[in-house]
This record gives sequence, structure tokens and C-alpha cells, in this order.
Amino acid sequence: MSDAPGEVLVSRERLTERVAEMAAEISADYAGRDPLVIGILKGAVFFTADLVREMSIPCELDFMAVSSYGSATHSSGVVRITKDLDVAIEGRHVLLVEDVIDSGRTLRYLMRNLAARDPASVETCALLSKPAADRLDLGTRYVGFRLPDVFVVGYGLDAAERYRELPYISVLSKP
Repeated sequence: MSDAPGEVLVSRERLTERVAEMAAEISADYAGRDPLVIGILKGAVFFTADLVREMSIPCELDFMAVSSYGSATHSSGVVRITKDLDVAIEGRHVLLVEDVIDSGRTLRYLMRNLAARDPASVETCALLSKPAADRLDLGTRYVGFRLPDVFVVGYGLDAAERYRELPYISVLSKP
């Protein structure tokens, strides 16, 4: 692979601080509701785990996996579920946790899919949001960081399955 991590956009320390802030806000908003937190694999796994550990309320955790990128750095535009939920969400308060909202296609697809399952509520939480997502006004309730329109890796985000282990968010740059 000729690409490599470049400029650090979000440090490990800032990630830790922001995840704790988001968890406190979510805990306050969901007090008394025992939400079902749904992490989107694979990119949001670190964020979801850290977020849930910081929450001060009981919750249930499940995961979905969707595919829209494959090994590319641009979305194919076709979204498909590759791993569905293990639990029913009917009547549940659902918090969908995404790594990055880029084009917004994946989030739109997931929100429609989950809404059709008759939950009590569905809200979204994203670690990162890019300008295209902001223009679409997707109604994302919790956003960690707004980033420029660059391809990023680290803290679960990858480029062809590489760089997920980085403890920070970095631009993927060409050498």
C-alpha cells in the first residue's frame, strides 16, 4: 500500500475527552430509558466500546455491519447489511453509533431500515462528520468532531483494513 498516515487531526487525548463528554450527554438524555446501543462494524467498534464504558446508565449493546466501501477510499453508493442485529428493536430506544458520516448514504439507509422495525425512538451518534453530511441535514443528534473532506484513518477507521489500531485520527496521505 502506498498510502500512509499523515497529519494528526484528532489526538488520543482529545478523543478521550470528547468521548467522555458525549457519554455524559447521552447518559443525561437517556436517563431512565435503558437504550439499545448499536455500533456499526468495523469502523465504530473502538468508539462504541469507549462510549458505552463512559456512559453512566444501563444499556444493551449490539452490532450491525454494512458495506459501501469495500477496499476503496470512496463509497460505491451501494449499501448492504452484512451482519444484522441479534435482538429485536421493536419498542426500544435505539442509539445508532457510526464512525464517520461521509456522504450520508449509509446513515440514511440504516435509519430507514431501523425505523421500519418499529422502535420507540432512533437517534444517531457519530464520532466524525464531514461537510457533505452537514449539507444533508441528517439529524445526527451527537457529533464528536467535524472534519474537512479528507480520508481519515485511526481509532477504528481504516484504509483497506489497515491503520485501525492507531490511537488518534489521521489524514491518509500519499507519500
